[in-house]
Amino acid sequence: MRRMITRQVILHMTYAAILAGLSACLPLNSTRSATTQIVAVSIATTTPAPLPSPVPATPAPLTCLTEPGLVKEDVAPTTKPPQRFIIYLPPCYENSTDARFPVLYLLHGQTYNQDQWVRLGAPSIADQLIHTDQAAPFIMVFPDDRYWNSAAGPGFGDRFINDLIPYVDENYRTLADRRHRSLGGLSRGGGWTVRLGFEHPELFGALGLHSPAIFKDDAPYVETIIQAIPEETRSKLWLDIGDSDLELTSSLQLEDILTRNDYLHEFHRFTGDHSENYWNAHLMDYLRWYTQVWQEASAEQ
Repeated sequence: MRRMITRQVILHMTYAAILAGLSACLPLNSTRSATTQIVAVSIATTTPAPLPSPVPATPAPLTCLTEPGLVKEDVAPTTKPPQRFIIYLPPCYENSTDARFPVLYLLHGQTYNQDQWVRLGAPSIADQLIHTDQAAPFIMVFPDDRYWNSAAGPGFGDRFINDLIPYVDENYRTLADRRHRSLGGLSRGGGWTVRLGFEHPELFGALGLHSPAIFKDDAPYVETIIQAIPEETRSKLWLDIGDSDLELTSSLQLEDILTRNDYLHEFHRFTGDHSENYWNAHLMDYLRWYTQVWQEASAEQ
C-alpha cells in the first residue's frame, strides 16, 4: 500500500531575517523624517505654547519587495565545456549585503536548454509567492545540459556537482547547506535528479522528480542506491507524473520501490501527459513544496 505524505501549505512566511539585512543598506533618504505639527500662538500672550511630543519616524517601505526578481545568465568557467546557467535572484537581493537565501536547482528536459524552466514561468511564479508573502525570498539556478547527445553529455553530472554548486555558493549569497539546497528536474532532468540526488544525499535536503525519465543504466540499481542511504540523511522527496505520460510505468515502479523501502515521499498522479503544458500547470505546486521544505528546515533549527 502506497504511502503519501500530505503537504501543508504554509501561508505565514516571514521576511524578518531578510529585512534585517536590507534595512541597513537603505539610503539615508529612504526614511521619512519625524512629523512636526504647526501650533498657532496668540500674539497677546508672552507664554510660549507647549511643543508637541516628538512623533517617531516611520520607515519607508522597501519598494524593491514589490519588484520582480533578477534573471541573468552566468557561467562556471573552470569546466570543459564551460557550464552555463541562468540564475534567478529574488526581489531586494541587490539591496542587501548580508542576507543569504535558500537555493533551488532545476534541471531541464532532453532537447531543451537552461531557459526551459524560465519559459515555463518559474521566475514569475517565484515573484508571486514572494510578493504575496507565501514564501521568503529564494534563489533558483537553471543549469544547461545542451550536450546531452554528444561526447560532453555524460560529464554534466561531474560539472554540476564538482564545479557549478561550489561556484554558485562562492559567487552568490546562498545558504550553503543541504537543508537549504534543493534539486529538481523534469523529464531527463528528473532522471539526473534521481541519479545525483540519491548518490549525493549529503548535498540536497529535497528532491523533486517531475515526470522523471529514469536513465536505463540506473534502473537496475535504484533500489540498491536507496537502500544504502541512511534513513536520517534521506532527502525529502516529491514525485509526480501524468496519467497519460509514457514514463508512467517507470514512475510507478519507482514509487513502489520507495514505498517498499519505507522512503517517505509525496506521490502525485495528475491528469496529463509528458509536455510543457503539464509542467506549467503544476509549477505553482512544485515551488510551494520546495519553499515549504525550507520553512520546515528553518523551524527545526
